[in-house]
Amino acid sequence: MSEESLRAQLYDSYKNRAMIYYLIYDELRAEFGDNRAEDLLSRAIHRRGELLGQEKFARFAPKDLAGLKTAFLDGVADGGRMFQPEVERSDAKGLDIKFQACPLRDAWIEAGLPDEDVAALCRIASQIDEGMFAAAGFGFSADTWQPGDKGCCRLHIQPGE
Repeated sequence: MSEESLRAQLYDSYKNRAMIYYLIYDELRAEFGDNRAEDLLSRAIHRRGELLGQEKFARFAPKDLAGLKTAFLDGVADGGRMFQPEVERSDAKGLDIKFQACPLRDAWIEAGLPDEDVAALCRIASQIDEGMFAAAGFGFSADTWQPGDKGCCRLHIQPGE
Protein backbone atom coordinates (compact mmCIF):
# COMPACT_ATOMS: atom_id res chain seq x y z
CA MET A 1 0.00 0.00 0.00
CA SER A 2 1.32 3.42 -0.90
CA GLU A 3 2.00 6.22 1.56
CA GLU A 4 -0.62 8.27 -0.26
CA SER A 5 -3.26 5.55 0.29
CA LEU A 6 -2.35 5.24 3.96
CA ARG A 7 -2.56 9.02 4.38
CA ALA A 8 -6.01 9.08 2.73
CA GLN A 9 -7.18 6.31 5.07
CA LEU A 10 -5.84 8.20 8.08
CA TYR A 11 -7.70 11.38 7.14
CA ASP A 12 -10.85 9.40 6.38
CA SER A 13 -10.67 7.78 9.83
CA TYR A 14 -10.59 11.22 11.47
CA LYS A 15 -13.54 12.31 9.35
CA ASN A 16 -15.37 9.16 10.46
CA ARG A 17 -14.53 9.90 14.12
CA ALA A 18 -15.88 13.42 13.70
CA MET A 19 -19.16 12.19 12.28
CA ILE A 20 -19.53 9.54 15.01
CA TYR A 21 -19.12 12.31 17.61
CA TYR A 22 -21.75 14.37 15.83
CA LEU A 23 -24.27 11.53 15.46
CA ILE A 24 -23.93 10.49 19.11
CA TYR A 25 -24.28 14.13 20.18
CA ASP A 26 -27.32 14.59 17.94
CA GLU A 27 -29.03 11.48 19.36
CA LEU A 28 -28.25 12.48 22.93
CA ARG A 29 -29.54 16.01 22.52
CA ALA A 30 -32.75 14.74 20.90
CA GLU A 31 -33.26 12.62 23.99
CA PHE A 32 -31.87 14.87 26.75
CA GLY A 33 -31.36 18.39 25.36
CA ASP A 34 -28.24 20.26 24.30
CA ASN A 35 -26.61 20.80 27.69
CA ARG A 36 -27.06 17.26 28.97
CA ALA A 37 -25.91 15.82 25.63
CA GLU A 38 -22.74 17.92 25.72
CA ASP A 39 -22.09 16.91 29.30
CA LEU A 40 -22.54 13.17 28.66
CA LEU A 41 -20.42 12.99 25.54
CA SER A 42 -17.76 15.24 27.10
CA ARG A 43 -17.46 12.94 30.10
CA ALA A 44 -17.03 9.86 27.93
CA ILE A 45 -14.37 11.51 25.76
CA HIS A 46 -12.65 12.85 28.88
CA ARG A 47 -12.41 9.30 30.22
CA ARG A 48 -10.70 8.17 27.01
CA GLY A 49 -8.24 11.04 27.40
CA GLU A 50 -7.48 9.95 30.96
CA LEU A 51 -6.44 6.51 29.74
CA LEU A 52 -4.21 8.03 27.06
CA GLY A 53 -2.63 10.48 29.49
CA GLN A 54 -1.72 7.79 32.00
CA GLU A 55 -0.29 5.62 29.24
CA LYS A 56 1.62 8.20 27.22
CA PHE A 57 2.45 11.26 29.27
CA ALA A 58 2.39 10.60 33.04
CA ARG A 59 6.13 9.90 33.04
CA PHE A 60 6.72 13.61 32.39
CA ALA A 61 4.66 14.87 35.32
CA PRO A 62 4.60 17.07 37.14
CA LYS A 63 7.12 19.49 35.64
CA ASP A 64 8.90 18.11 32.55
CA LEU A 65 7.13 20.30 30.00
CA ALA A 66 9.99 19.99 27.52
CA GLY A 67 9.71 16.20 27.52
CA LEU A 68 5.93 16.40 27.34
CA LYS A 69 6.12 18.81 24.41
CA THR A 70 8.40 16.50 22.44
CA ALA A 71 6.35 13.38 23.16
CA PHE A 72 3.05 15.11 22.40
CA LEU A 73 4.18 16.77 19.18
CA ASP A 74 5.89 13.57 18.00
CA GLY A 75 2.50 11.88 18.29
CA VAL A 76 0.55 14.39 16.18
CA ALA A 77 -0.82 12.52 13.19
CA ASP A 78 0.84 12.64 9.79
CA GLY A 79 4.04 14.16 11.10
CA GLY A 80 2.10 17.15 12.43
CA ARG A 81 0.51 17.99 9.07
CA MET A 82 -2.97 16.96 10.21
CA PHE A 83 -3.29 19.53 13.02
CA GLN A 84 -0.38 21.84 12.15
CA PRO A 85 0.62 22.59 15.75
CA GLU A 86 2.42 25.84 16.41
CA VAL A 87 4.21 26.18 19.74
CA GLU A 88 3.49 29.69 20.96
CA ARG A 89 5.12 29.29 24.35
CA SER A 90 7.45 26.71 25.83
CA ASP A 91 9.13 27.37 29.15
CA ALA A 92 9.14 26.05 32.70
CA LYS A 93 5.84 27.78 33.51
CA GLY A 94 3.78 26.72 30.52
CA LEU A 95 3.35 25.20 27.12
CA ASP A 96 0.90 26.83 24.71
CA ILE A 97 0.15 25.12 21.42
CA LYS A 98 -2.12 26.52 18.71
CA PHE A 99 -3.52 24.09 16.16
CA GLN A 100 -3.75 25.75 12.77
CA ALA A 101 -5.90 22.90 11.39
CA CYS A 102 -8.32 20.28 12.69
CA PRO A 103 -9.73 17.40 10.65
CA LEU A 104 -12.65 17.01 13.07
CA ARG A 105 -13.74 20.62 12.76
CA ASP A 106 -13.19 20.50 9.01
CA ALA A 107 -15.44 17.42 8.72
CA TRP A 108 -18.23 19.13 10.67
CA ILE A 109 -17.99 22.24 8.53
CA GLU A 110 -17.87 20.13 5.36
CA ALA A 111 -21.02 18.33 6.55
CA GLY A 112 -22.78 21.70 6.69
CA LEU A 113 -23.33 21.79 10.44
CA PRO A 114 -24.26 25.18 11.91
CA ASP A 115 -21.44 27.11 13.58
CA GLU A 116 -23.05 26.64 17.01
CA ASP A 117 -22.94 22.85 16.59
CA VAL A 118 -19.35 22.96 15.36
CA ALA A 119 -18.34 25.07 18.38
CA ALA A 120 -20.13 22.68 20.76
CA LEU A 121 -18.48 19.67 19.13
CA CYS A 122 -15.08 21.35 19.41
CA ARG A 123 -15.68 21.85 23.17
CA ILE A 124 -16.69 18.21 23.44
CA ALA A 125 -13.74 16.91 21.41
CA SER A 126 -11.29 18.99 23.47
CA GLN A 127 -12.17 16.86 26.47
CA ILE A 128 -9.78 14.21 25.20
CA ASP A 129 -6.96 16.70 25.81
CA GLU A 130 -8.39 17.83 29.15
CA GLY A 131 -8.57 14.22 30.35
CA MET A 132 -5.19 13.34 28.90
CA PHE A 133 -3.16 16.16 30.45
CA ALA A 134 -5.02 16.16 33.77
CA ALA A 135 -4.60 12.40 34.22
CA ALA A 136 -0.93 12.70 33.26
CA GLY A 137 -0.48 15.17 36.14
CA PHE A 138 -0.44 18.56 34.42
CA GLY A 139 -2.62 21.65 34.62
CA PHE A 140 -4.63 22.20 31.46
CA SER A 141 -7.09 24.52 29.77
CA ALA A 142 -8.09 25.05 26.15
CA ASP A 143 -9.52 27.81 24.04
CA THR A 144 -11.67 25.91 21.58
CA TRP A 145 -12.68 27.05 18.11
CA GLN A 146 -15.31 29.76 17.82
CA PRO A 147 -16.96 31.01 14.61
CA GLY A 148 -14.62 33.40 12.83
CA ASP A 149 -11.45 32.06 14.49
CA LYS A 150 -8.37 31.47 12.41
CA GLY A 151 -6.94 28.03 12.98
CA CYS A 152 -8.51 25.92 15.67
CA CYS A 153 -7.93 25.14 19.32
CA ARG A 154 -5.23 26.53 21.58
CA LEU A 155 -3.95 24.28 24.36
CA HIS A 156 -2.49 25.67 27.60
CA ILE A 157 -0.49 23.20 29.67
CA GLN A 158 1.10 24.04 33.02
CA PRO A 159 3.23 22.06 35.46
CA GLY A 160 1.22 19.91 37.84
CA GLU A 161 1.10 20.16 41.59
